[in-house]
Amino acid sequence: MEQKQAIYRILDANLDRAREGLRIIEEWCRFGLNNQTMAESCKQMRQELSQWHSPEIRAARDTVNDVGTTLTHPKEEKRENLDSVLLANLCRIQEALRVLEEYSKLINGKFALTMKQMRYQVYTLESQLMNKNNHQLLSQSSLYLVTSPVENLYEVVESALQGGLKLVQYRHKDETDVVRYEQASKLKQLCHKYNALFLVNDRIDLALAVNADGVHLGQTDLPISVARQLLGKDKIIGKSTTNPEEMKNAIADQVDYIGVGPVYETPTKAGKKAAGLEYVRYAQENASIPWFAIGGIDETNIEDVVKAGATNVAVVRAIMVADNPKEVTQNLLKKLS
Repeated sequence: MEQKQAIYRILDANLDRAREGLRIIEEWCRFGLNNQTMAESCKQMRQELSQWHSPEIRAARDTVNDVGTTLTHPKEEKRENLDSVLLANLCRIQEALRVLEEYSKLINGKFALTMKQMRYQVYTLESQLMNKNNHQLLSQSSLYLVTSPVENLYEVVESALQGGLKLVQYRHKDETDVVRYEQASKLKQLCHKYNALFLVNDRIDLALAVNADGVHLGQTDLPISVARQLLGKDKIIGKSTTNPEEMKNAIADQVDYIGVGPVYETPTKAGKKAAGLEYVRYAQENASIPWFAIGGIDETNIEDVVKAGATNVAVVRAIMVADNPKEVTQNLLKKLS
């Protein structure tokens, strides 16, 4: 009898834990993403759990004598960003469902099977949620930093992130893979600390190795269809375009965003003729997906780019060689607001 009572206490605690976690996720789906389908999925799972939370299981609750009520961990006292809130609660739900699945096998096989099926539902929800979250963040990012090799790489990027930057692409053409991997790994951690997206230039293998949020590809890189097959549907894929035809093809390939430029001649693309403001105007009238004007843009000319129709811009040297990257980032964001 004591063993059965203990099992009921375990079921009671984890039914509550799973429902609480689902409610937290549901609120973001409802109010943060305005996604009725995902919110409804959370609600249905909560209701399913309620049906299994029988009076007999509830009656086993003994909060006064629960030795776990005072247990805590420093990581539970603070969340770094929204993603950490969502992931912590998704993990909480998944762990609770696994506990429910195992212990309910001792009393009700159907209960256990339902918990197993629900756990897989939550895995799917996690994939959908983080995908939606990343794409929402992409759509809200007006300033995009493409890195260049500098000695104080991490300090520059973190300073820009502190200034409000939400989108970073790691680009280093002339380095070993060992160094690229180390730098990309550290930059991804930095970006996620500030709830910013981290993409890798060209290298799909490197993006996969560090679990980046996506890649940015050029016209001579792997086809988008191959990149999507390798990365999966949840990762962000961007592509550089220099003319209307390339824009049309990139959109048809279902990329998530495009680069529009180079607006001005830039040493980053040495020898490449500038596409000019005319292409920016064309993008403003014809692009059906997010786009970023790029190429030689800085504080001295960004207003001309904005007047031509750009609401989002990508920069390299404007931030990477700035004396105060944070201040430059804030100034650029103000000009884009």
